[in-house]
Amino acid sequence: MKYLCLVYSDEELLHSLPESPRDEECLAYAESVQESGRLIAGEALAPVQTATTVRVRTGKTTITDGPFAETKEQLAGFYMVEARDLNEALNIAAGIPAARVGSIEVRPVRELEVPARSAAGERG
Repeated sequence: MKYLCLVYSDEELLHSLPESPRDEECLAYAESVQESGRLIAGEALAPVQTATTVRVRTGKTTITDGPFAETKEQLAGFYMVEARDLNEALNIAAGIPAARVGSIEVRPVRELEVPARSAAGERG
């Protein structure tokens, strides 16, 4: 099953605390998860002030500089992993170095349901 591990941290503290992870440590952890065959994708994100939010309401698109919401912790990156179950995904999340100074939200990836096409309705 796929799980998304969302890495949240206070950007002002992420790299300034004694227990803050360094890029080398984060890369090494990502490589170890990849070598185990469980990493599907993972990336660090640019600072929150580079975010742009898009909303569509009643057919009108609005674009706003900045993140969706003001929060104490910001989304800093993610790991998408393949795990046997939630417990394995939680163990992977606990190893993410940024968990020492922030938090990791673990969520199952929901497969989108696409209606099956009837044989009579298909063209090929």
